[in-house]
Amino acid sequence: LTYGGLVFNAKLKGEKVEIVLDQVLLFLKENSIVNFYYKPIPDFYLQRGNQDLDFFLFKRGAVLERKEMNLAINLELPLQISKSKLKHFRRIENLDLDIVEEHDFQPFWEKVLGPRLLEKFNVKPVHTKEEIALLKQNFPDNIKQYSVYQNDEIIAGITIFETKDVVKSQYGATSQKGEQVRALDFLFINLIHKYKRKGKRFFDMGIVNEENESGYHSGLLNQKEELGCSVYNQDFYKIEIK
Repeated sequence: LTYGGLVFNAKLKGEKVEIVLDQVLLFLKENSIVNFYYKPIPDFYLQRGNQDLDFFLFKRGAVLERKEMNLAINLELPLQISKSKLKHFRRIENLDLDIVEEHDFQPFWEKVLGPRLLEKFNVKPVHTKEEIALLKQNFPDNIKQYSVYQNDEIIAGITIFETKDVVKSQYGATSQKGEQVRALDFLFINLIHKYKRKGKRFFDMGIVNEENESGYHSGLLNQKEELGCSVYNQDFYKIEIK
């Protein structure tokens, strides 16, 4: 969830943005920085256009280094959840699953997220449970944990990062038992409807890139598209400081 760019008043005009950028590049040059990498925040996070900086970087020799596919749902449009997802969702509704908004991240981190990431990808969550708890403490209205329980056992969960207009599923995982009953889909669909009712503009489900020949995880792409996502490209720029 890390982006880069300039932070400035929404009323700042393009010509002044250009001046600010030149001062940044001058500072980097004076401090012997060779390359400047820029990852712009996706447009759907912004209430107004913000591509003037991209243009000024291009005019100064910035090159598009790579792209990633970022999947998101435009909640202002009719939802496009696939028929198969909705069919399973209606079946799952009868399985006595409980969705709980939790303030303690330990159950999800220790019983679902950590073990599944280790099992499937041999990695750990980017945040430790202590770090995510500290973020929650500092931003109580922006970070939320939703978990699915069956017979008092946690079987799936999604960690939400929420802004004024956008909600992002930062972490999502399910146990083997949760996988069997499609608990993660059940939770996603409930949250999609919840945040649409709340008036959020977008539901960001993150990237699907993978280091393989095609450059993306086809199963993950299909999963997110069936939940109603569309592709919003994430660009990465590089400029040599001369």
